[in-house]
Amino acid sequence: MKVFENKEESISKYSILKRQKQNQLYINGLEIDKWNHICILHNKDIFLTPLEFEILWYLLENRGRVVSARELFENVWQEKYLGCNNTIMVHIRRIRKKLGENTKRPKFIKTVWGVGYKVDK
Repeated sequence: MKVFENKEESISKYSILKRQKQNQLYINGLEIDKWNHICILHNKDIFLTPLEFEILWYLLENRGRVVSARELFENVWQEKYLGCNNTIMVHIRRIRKKLGENTKRPKFIKTVWGVGYKVDK
């Protein structure tokens, strides 16, 4: 165990580790690291486009609650949502395919019909 030479060094190392942990998420064998733009599922790299990565990150970060298409669009694209837009649906489909999701029983991204998408806790 490293002994820190002073309190400031101890605090700064703790802050770095805390920030690093906040930028990594783990769920059901899926690891995602926002700082390094890495997505790993059961020790296999999953290659996501930047938009796919941001969508998956947002859903994982908000796991346990339903995220509407509007909320997802406005937070990922940083633009105003203009109503019925298949963009979200197409991206979700691509992410599911890359994760090897069973469309009838998805393990990660679940559709809440008429409301949005959800990742269980």
